[in-house]
Amino acid sequence: MGAVWAVSTVTMLVLAGILPDFRLQSADGDSATRIGLTAAAGAGVFGVLSALVWPLVVRALLLVPALVLGLLAFAINGSLLTLALRLIPDGRGTAAPETAVLVAAVMSAVASATGTALAVRDDNAYRRRLYRLSDRRRRRALPVPATPGTVFLQLDGVGHDVLASAVGRGLLPTAARWLGHGPAPATHRLTLWRTDWSSQTGASQLGILHGTTYDIPAFRWYEKDRRQVMVSNRPASAAELQRRAVRRTGDGGLLTDDGASRGNLFSGGAGQVALVLSVSARREPGQRSRAGYFAYFSDPANAVRTAMSFVAEVLREMVQSTRSRLRGDTPRVGRGGLYPFVRAFATVVERDVVVAAVIGDMLAGRTAVYADLVAYDEVAHHSGPAGRDTDQVLARLDRSLALIEKVAEHAPRPYRIVLLSDHGQSPGETFRSRYGLTLADLVRAGCGLPVPRRARRTPSGAEARAAVRAALHRPVEVHEDEVRPRRFEPVVLASGNLGLVSFPDVPHRMSREEIDRRHPALLTTLAAHPGIGFLLVRSEEHGAVVLGAGQDVPLAEADRPGGPLEPFGPGAGEAVRRTDGFPHTADIMINSAYFPQTGEIHAFEEQIGSHGGLGGDQSRPFLLSPLSLADPAPADGTGLTGAEQVHAVLRGWLEAAAPDGRPGATGAGHGADGRTGRDGGDLGATRPVPPSDTAA
Repeated sequence: MGAVWAVSTVTMLVLAGILPDFRLQSADGDSATRIGLTAAAGAGVFGVLSALVWPLVVRALLLVPALVLGLLAFAINGSLLTLALRLIPDGRGTAAPETAVLVAAVMSAVASATGTALAVRDDNAYRRRLYRLSDRRRRRALPVPATPGTVFLQLDGVGHDVLASAVGRGLLPTAARWLGHGPAPATHRLTLWRTDWSSQTGASQLGILHGTTYDIPAFRWYEKDRRQVMVSNRPASAAELQRRAVRRTGDGGLLTDDGASRGNLFSGGAGQVALVLSVSARREPGQRSRAGYFAYFSDPANAVRTAMSFVAEVLREMVQSTRSRLRGDTPRVGRGGLYPFVRAFATVVERDVVVAAVIGDMLAGRTAVYADLVAYDEVAHHSGPAGRDTDQVLARLDRSLALIEKVAEHAPRPYRIVLLSDHGQSPGETFRSRYGLTLADLVRAGCGLPVPRRARRTPSGAEARAAVRAALHRPVEVHEDEVRPRRFEPVVLASGNLGLVSFPDVPHRMSREEIDRRHPALLTTLAAHPGIGFLLVRSEEHGAVVLGAGQDVPLAEADRPGGPLEPFGPGAGEAVRRTDGFPHTADIMINSAYFPQTGEIHAFEEQIGSHGGLGGDQSRPFLLSPLSLADPAPADGTGLTGAEQVHAVLRGWLEAAAPDGRPGATGAGHGADGRTGRDGGDLGATRPVPPSDTAA
């Protein structure tokens, strides 16, 4: 503490000499010694206020939108400095309001850097600092199992081939070291897995965390029985999907026993959550998704650093989008409006809060932690899956991995770090850009309905947008045609390169024959369009059929050589057959064209990097697991297919680490019910957290 105080004092003296509106002496002047004592007093009082008052202010401000809290960091910090200066005797410390903000920001950053630099030289000091900055509500020493815990880090949208390429090009040095790219032997293995037809976070993460992807046909779909559009990244829809999954499986989820869920769409049954969409509207104690903000912003240096990084990221996006426009890059989508702020939230605020929460979970000794880092996915939607923009994001994500790995060395129990993704992304020009009309316009034309002269922009399915709206306490975006569709007009929804057409006035799934009688030209128009790969419809005579350009075959034969599903690779037929059996599959399921030579697709949304259907890298995520864990690849060589199989693998790893064969049985402090252990039974071999590390 003495070293930090000394550095803060020197920083204050330097700033007083540079800034004209910042003064540390009386109007008549003071000796150098007196000025030094004044600076020491100011730095000391500011440090005390930051330690005592700041956390209370932040907790009170959790009632305001969380994103606003980060932006208020500068003003709050400046106010604390102004108060500290006024407490200096004889009025020797004064600063203009705008100068106080600047001085406070610099002093907080310097104090944080100094404390960290000194602490990392001493393991115990480093550990105590991380504990202090993490979200720990345990104020007493609690038993922590000696059995290993597991941290699952999801790199949203990073495909298997993107990861392999980034490792090979040195963008992910931490992951490269785990895979043995260097002098040390490999500690992890890389496994490819395939998604279902719906290759998006809603389906994949529900399957990974809750063990089922049943009846999730897309990112957004229309449910005729409820007359409602379900959208995976809406809080109400996410909560409903989680309830359905728990009912179907009879299990709370992967993280039910002593787990933590951070930055996800679903909780996985975890008792500790932060930035989890399915519980974002809850008010139960311990279940407030925004409570994780307090853990991070309770340190003023964190708040200042994140706010500054947020502004820098907004400017970076503006520069990158301008450069792309001036170069005439193609394909390209609009990146104006609020997008720079959405990107900054995903790549800075959400990343920082989630990583801090994971650190807190590890230092608290939790058994299982699952965290989603959405930065790459958000940027790739607008910049494309490969390029300079996404390379920079991957490099910054690797630094987060390195930090979490470092923290694991100081945790009270050993940890296995598992890296995985929920889907990949496929590049390509948007359907609207390539053909001059949206999918909804094409469907309306096939139905003989009027088509707007100006093509409408489709809503984005980027996961980060809903997280931003939840953080701002803004209402969910609802489009009028999604809620009150005209009785005899189709509801057309897009999920990446997967399109769904439903006729709301017909209570059941319409057959091909019914569609042909009502709109004789519709199916032919869609199947013959060069931007569409295939359609799935139900026939009264032949059952499920797949339509393509000049092709009309039963689903059972569609993936044979020459069939419409053959270009989409192994497993395409199985994935489509599974979706065909869902209760809420649309009347017409549409997958865009796929070009195997280039790996490109045509998204029905305004995204040049997209996912949601079949075609290319979007269906090829990865699983990077320690060699100490069982090989996740099936022994029969069929390959890991579907998020449900991934869930079984992860659950098996957790069960193998638990003494009695069920994850979290050893407790690690807080179980899902908030007690030590689940049933108050034997916690097995434990080692207590040292009192010096658990002090407030």
